[in-house]
Amino acid sequence: MFNKRTVGIIGAGHVGSHTAYSIASQGIADEIILTDINHEKAESECRDIFDAMSSFPHRAEIHTGSYSDLGHCSIIVNAAGNISLLSEPDGRLNEARYTLNAVSSFTEEIMSSGFSGIIVSISNPCDIVAERLSELSGLPHGHVIGTGTALDTARLLSVLERQTGIHHSSISACVIGEHGMAQMVPWSAVSFGGRKLSECEETDERFRFDREALRTEARDSWRVLMKGKHSTEYGICSAAARIIRSILFDEKQIIPVSIELDGAYGEDNLFAGVPCVIGAQGAEKIIELPLSGSELKEFHECCMKMRENKAKLS
Repeated sequence: MFNKRTVGIIGAGHVGSHTAYSIASQGIADEIILTDINHEKAESECRDIFDAMSSFPHRAEIHTGSYSDLGHCSIIVNAAGNISLLSEPDGRLNEARYTLNAVSSFTEEIMSSGFSGIIVSISNPCDIVAERLSELSGLPHGHVIGTGTALDTARLLSVLERQTGIHHSSISACVIGEHGMAQMVPWSAVSFGGRKLSECEETDERFRFDREALRTEARDSWRVLMKGKHSTEYGICSAAARIIRSILFDEKQIIPVSIELDGAYGEDNLFAGVPCVIGAQGAEKIIELPLSGSELKEFHECCMKMRENKAKLS
């Protein structure tokens, strides 16, 4: 008998429920277990996705469960959080404290259920929450992954596609560092169909753009979403689904995720977004980009800011 691909999702809010929908509609998992402290909300999301199932080319079981039911999952997605806290004074800090408390409250029960798979954490602050999950779970290196700068990279690719007219699938670029303000774009590693950005801009004015302006637009696009709809959903759930698919199907895609740095880029004891090979064993290998001297210095500055942000929660 074939092994069943089971994904458990903690949190049935905007992101968790949309992640469940993406997984079901793309045929990524055979079974999805949705867990939320508001059981009625989880039940209603399951029912809504179940009602859509007849229109999908794939079949998946979807039902609710408790933390103790997640032991047989291949992957657990952490989407617990309270986005409404962002509207309060010190919203980011309050959201961080809420999420860290939530993670601390359920991780022991998850591990007691016999879970030995891979955790993919979406909840913000992404890097800090992934680090806490790693500490509390005791899972091996690479088995706790934050979605990190995967979404930031998608946003960068979108603005680069609009600027140049080159389809994003032919653009190689990524954002590294924090899923937040302390992030950077290693422009020396950006290429279009194999041609470096520096080469393209010599002959085509489309590539002679204001790099800082595009970086800022991509970084701050979340503000537009929060102002208009008070949440982010489709971009992040798509990024999460891509990571989950690469794990379950052992695709070995290179995706920028939040992982503990163990000497890579000259940093350690810190979760940060860097490109990694994603396969059946989670984040299997960190890819070290050949950063220029100034870019490596900027990355160290990003990491310093991330440590400062983490210290505010101590």
